[in-house]
Amino acid sequence: MIWSKHNISSPSASADTVSPDTVMRYVLRGAAGIAAMLVLLILWFLVFESWPALRHISLERFLTDPSWHPGEGMYNLAPMVSGTLYAAGGALLLATPLGIASALFIAYYASPRGAGVYRRLVELLAGIPSVVFGFWGLTTLVPLINQLHPPGASLLAGILILTLMILPTIALTAHAALQAVPGEYLRAAAALGLSRWGMIRGVVLPAVKTGIVAGIMLAAGRAIGETMAVLMVAGNVVQHAGSLFDPVRALAANIALEMAYAMNDHRAALFVSGLMLMLLVMALSGVAGWLGRNRRA
Repeated sequence: MIWSKHNISSPSASADTVSPDTVMRYVLRGAAGIAAMLVLLILWFLVFESWPALRHISLERFLTDPSWHPGEGMYNLAPMVSGTLYAAGGALLLATPLGIASALFIAYYASPRGAGVYRRLVELLAGIPSVVFGFWGLTTLVPLINQLHPPGASLLAGILILTLMILPTIALTAHAALQAVPGEYLRAAAALGLSRWGMIRGVVLPAVKTGIVAGIMLAAGRAIGETMAVLMVAGNVVQHAGSLFDPVRALAANIALEMAYAMNDHRAALFVSGLMLMLLVMALSGVAGWLGRNRRA
């Protein structure tokens, strides 16, 4: 038998095999592409379903019509947009300092055992279904507010319920960012003789700003899109809130209430509501990215 160089495996043959890093790179690129495609498909679907209304109802009318009465040809979404933004904004104002304080308590002030217990409680709060929050708010929180100022089901109730729902997101995201602070930073702060609060204020918080902002944006997205809990406690009256005690209706709650029987332009107008929610969340994502780039610069 005659042996040639083609019968002998050469070391260069193994170089032609695909490395695990290359495989993982293509897998991750594919996963990212699928995620981006899903977002674009959702956006396309919302535009497609909204088009029958957008075709002959001007965008101006969705903000200037006398009221929201689709059966009478009135499609004013402005009161529901304001209700959504008021509820989400109020919840963020309350939940952001509470969430950051919770993360700092877990990371730097609680004992190891206490920190573990407290973190488990926050994680449990994050896992409670929204309908349970709504049911508790309807049976407990709304009657308490009603004693203070009728009718009870109001913007204030919606803000308080949303605060409880988004607080775990901010707290857990901030805590994860705090755990990623390099140990060298903390040792350098200790070597300089900084107090615990001085280290947190001067070293830790500036280092984790981007992570905290990301958590706040995630919480804002959930607050804007929350449906069931807000529907149960906010009163569902289509109006601009004049005070915290006025009932309001959010965009997501409006879709949940009326989609079951909506037809023709009414149905398309509800998809316009969904499109507005999608655009609000995309705007939040854009703001978060812009803030992140500015801080890195």
